[in-house]
Amino acid sequence: MASTARASDRRPHRPGFSLRTLFSPITWLLGQLYQVIINVVDFLMHPLQNAVGVRGMAYIFVLPNLLIFAIFILLPMLLNFYYAFTGGTNLFPEQRPYVGLENLNTLFTCGNFLDPNTCRADIFWRAMMNTGGYVVAQVALTILLSLISALALNKGMIGRGFFRSAFFYPVLLSPVVVALIWKWILQQDGLLNALIVGLGGDRQPFLLTAQWAQAWVVVISVWAQMGFYTLILLAGLQAIPGELYEAASIDGANPWQSFRSITLPMLMPTMFVVVVLSLIRAVQIFDQVFAFTGGGPGTATTYMVQYIYTIGFANQQNQYGLASAASLVMAFILLLLTAVQLWLGRRSEAT
Repeated sequence: MASTARASDRRPHRPGFSLRTLFSPITWLLGQLYQVIINVVDFLMHPLQNAVGVRGMAYIFVLPNLLIFAIFILLPMLLNFYYAFTGGTNLFPEQRPYVGLENLNTLFTCGNFLDPNTCRADIFWRAMMNTGGYVVAQVALTILLSLISALALNKGMIGRGFFRSAFFYPVLLSPVVVALIWKWILQQDGLLNALIVGLGGDRQPFLLTAQWAQAWVVVISVWAQMGFYTLILLAGLQAIPGELYEAASIDGANPWQSFRSITLPMLMPTMFVVVVLSLIRAVQIFDQVFAFTGGGPGTATTYMVQYIYTIGFANQQNQYGLASAASLVMAFILLLLTAVQLWLGRRSEAT
């Protein structure tokens, strides 16, 4: 037995199959490919670095992003500004005559700004009023419900991780998908009306009357965006030191006093960010409402961006100048609102 064991020990070892032997050629090829890429990049970049210097290379690396920004953002902005002071229906800039402030004059020619019927561009002022009402209702409800949700999720509740995901899930959906889902639910033969009829009620014209349509646009927008702002506020709440609440409870403060004296003041910087983001997004509402109601019934849910799109691209005669002038008005309103919010934020920090 011992001789047999020694004979087997002297038997030559045969290499077996292993993943290492399989991937070693692939690893070698990848290493060679990596080295070739490095050599090519070094061959191209070394003379360039000698020409512009080490600090200049930072601008070289930023240049592609700057080109994309200039082509797709800066250039359209400049063209929009130019088109606002030109007339006609031609698309190319050299074919458009200069008309000065005529487009702005068309927008602001009104007998009574509170009555769109007295305005030359009546749909523009209806869109302005619709946008104002929508922004006030949507931003207020979004911030209120997001704050309540963040406060609830910040507590040690059961299933907190599940509810965080559930609140954030609508944010992941495309605005068009959100609009189509809710349109299927709220249309005349939709799911909600089927449920109402099944319970013995009458069908409701959720998308056929102005009041219902405007209300549901706000509800859907709040539902779709609330999760995003809830997470921002939740992060702000978790950044508040717990020692402050412990000291307040020792001093005999009740939950409302702690919320008013600790939570709100400490959360104001985060709240300011939420207000700015929600306000800008509300003013720019378009795709979700366009897929949900198309601006109807009538012009009840026609907002600023849809008016610009319709005047500029959806009419038989595209009025690019008037659409550009309306977009300048909207940009000015956004800048004004942002400036006011920044001033209020700095004033609150100073006090």
